[in-house]
Amino acid sequence: MAGNQKIKILYLMKILLENTDDEHGMTLEEITNALSSYGIDAERKTLYSDFETLRVFGIDIEQRKEKQVRYHVVSRTFELPELKLLVDAVQSSKFITHKKSIELINKLETLTSRSLARTLNRQVFVSGRIKTMNESIYYTVDYIHKALSANKKLSFHYFEWNEKKERVLRHDGRIYVVSPFALTWDDENYYMIAYDSHSESVRHYRVDKMLNIQVLDETRDGAEMFRDFDMAAYAKKTFGMFGGTEDTVTLRCKNHLAGIIIDRFGSDLFFSTVDDGHFEVRVKVVTSPLFLTWVMNFGTDMQIVSPNNVKDKLVTLAKDVIAQYESDKLL
Repeated sequence: MAGNQKIKILYLMKILLENTDDEHGMTLEEITNALSSYGIDAERKTLYSDFETLRVFGIDIEQRKEKQVRYHVVSRTFELPELKLLVDAVQSSKFITHKKSIELINKLETLTSRSLARTLNRQVFVSGRIKTMNESIYYTVDYIHKALSANKKLSFHYFEWNEKKERVLRHDGRIYVVSPFALTWDDENYYMIAYDSHSESVRHYRVDKMLNIQVLDETRDGAEMFRDFDMAAYAKKTFGMFGGTEDTVTLRCKNHLAGIIIDRFGSDLFFSTVDDGHFEVRVKVVTSPLFLTWVMNFGTDMQIVSPNNVKDKLVTLAKDVIAQYESDKLL
């Protein structure tokens, strides 16, 4: 049919992309049979011309003499290792729901041949992972990006889970109105960094705990707060995105913890040698309970040297925990 002939080259491209790769090719007979399944007749001499047209278009088609001549698409926008990396990122992302993870991975599989897609499928282990239950997170992220690009404020409800595994709106259901400035991924969660005009401070919100989000027709506030804002520095000093007071803390560590410090705070820190077995380092941190318990994780291998108010916070926290167990009383 003449109409089908006009789209023959599109079906040819589809067939080659779906069925061939560097290791798997198709003969002319297999290609003509595949075209025939779409109601398209093709002669060999016209296929040669079509192959050349697709090459000019940018499809990397190679002709190889094996037992028979086979045609392969040998390179693509995404190579297999890159797709595996993306699949790993999707399946390990806590803020993407189980359903959306499967949908995204299925779409990623269409970016390679069917044979190679099966190798991607074999490495998918989404079912056992901890995932958010907020199915609207995709739309929430989209609204945040719209507000960022339009320089507008956002409104939303914010919730937490209770002991019955029910969503409970925070602040008695009050609508939050903030000026968004950034999105960041920390400790497997996705956060929006925003300016709160009411408290005149920078705040962060778990994206998967935001509901009923709307872009407002109000220009953002707080631009001066973010003019020199360093997102990387903010994430490094804010443990688990828990709030608290910011302090410059001196830590004394055994030498084997150097890698731990660099992984957490970066390599642009000055290590001061104390003796053959220890070094000291000054870091800016938000001294939340999460930071204090992070220090406790290393036992006697890490010590807060200063300031005294942060040392006192850690001592108080440790005493409270010990007292709880010594009292033999349940919470």
